[in-house]
Amino acid sequence: MRTAATADADAPTRDRVARTILENGPSTAADLARLLDLTPAAVRRHLDHLALEGVVESRDQKVYGTRGRGRPAKVFALTEAGRDSFDQQYDDLAVQALRFLSETQGEEAVVEFARRRVAFVERDYAAVIAVDPDLTPAEALARVFTQQGYAASVRDLPLASGQSVGEQLCQQHCPVSHVAHEFPQLCEAETEAIASVLGTHVQRLATIAHGDGVCTTCIPQTLKTDLKQVPQKEQS
Repeated sequence: MRTAATADADAPTRDRVARTILENGPSTAADLARLLDLTPAAVRRHLDHLALEGVVESRDQKVYGTRGRGRPAKVFALTEAGRDSFDQQYDDLAVQALRFLSETQGEEAVVEFARRRVAFVERDYAAVIAVDPDLTPAEALARVFTQQGYAASVRDLPLASGQSVGEQLCQQHCPVSHVAHEFPQLCEAETEAIASVLGTHVQRLATIAHGDGVCTTCIPQTLKTDLKQVPQKEQS
């Protein structure tokens, strides 16, 4: 029989499970067991507890490209309540401020604010490329967004033949997701900044603000060879 003391002792491990999902996006129990060096049975026990607390939820795994036989694997993603514990204590204040800005200055003021907030994309992208020019555009962007608290990573987007058609920029965490739910201009400004720095159209496939487990943006395959052609700002 499990006691309250045993449950309390398990809390740090449950926190590790939740943070691993935050950093890696929706994950299967097997993936979490491998990443945390735990048994699948132990991970499932912690996931069951987190699900009862409303921290995680299970959903069918999204499959890109050709889907194999059988039912898709179940993955576990953070719920909105689960994300609340990760660096979002100022959401209410931010929402109130943007509401005031919208009411007093109009829609364009909110758009301009959103664009200024993501000015770090262009600034930091150039710096990352200067330090490590061998990164692909998506890898460089993942580093930029991770530095800003987005826990970003990169995945290939395969064709049925197994060939890659591009890369997927995945942001497992969004520091402003609750605010962006009411003010999608924040998400739109991010997509606009990514397209601007790469000099090409990019497609936002999903956003945490609209209930997806991860924000994803498709980066075209052709950009993998163009990274060194990105113009650098002249030094003054």
